[in-house]
Amino acid sequence: MQPKTPSDSRTIMTDMVLPSETNPLNNLFGGELLARMDRAASIAARRHSRRITVTASVNHVAFNRSVPLGSVVTVEAKISRTFRTSMEVYIDVWMEDRFSGESTKANEAIYTFVAVDETGKPTEVPPIIPETALESERFEGALRRKQLSLVLAGKMKPNDATELRALFMKE
Repeated sequence: MQPKTPSDSRTIMTDMVLPSETNPLNNLFGGELLARMDRAASIAARRHSRRITVTASVNHVAFNRSVPLGSVVTVEAKISRTFRTSMEVYIDVWMEDRFSGESTKANEAIYTFVAVDETGKPTEVPPIIPETALESERFEGALRRKQLSLVLAGKMKPNDATELRALFMKE
């Protein structure tokens, strides 16, 4: 399979926060933001795999800043690493200041998607080659995140999590 780069899957969705999408504090509902992130991640995963993709897990979400009513929100998703049939998608959420137009990072998330065929059976995905320092950092961290997830789910023994052991144990 021909390797791809994170930029091949880059997906950018920009939208405005409307009144029906806000909580009593007039900030974007967390669930609404999760849905936007899921859609962007799904498109990125499909662009990378050229297959049907399904959300396997939401590995991490950081709601660092509230997003007020009327804000322009940009969700950017890219594949950070692939495994045999799964893809880790890193999502950055940017909020545009209504007065200055300056964008600042408001939130981030990491989702895992699996590529499937028409019958729902997982299918292999192309490898990924990071191009930038940030992409390389996210690529390297993805294996540790995957191993941690597998250990916590009881699907991997802690002693078999070599990347995690390297972080925490001096041998």
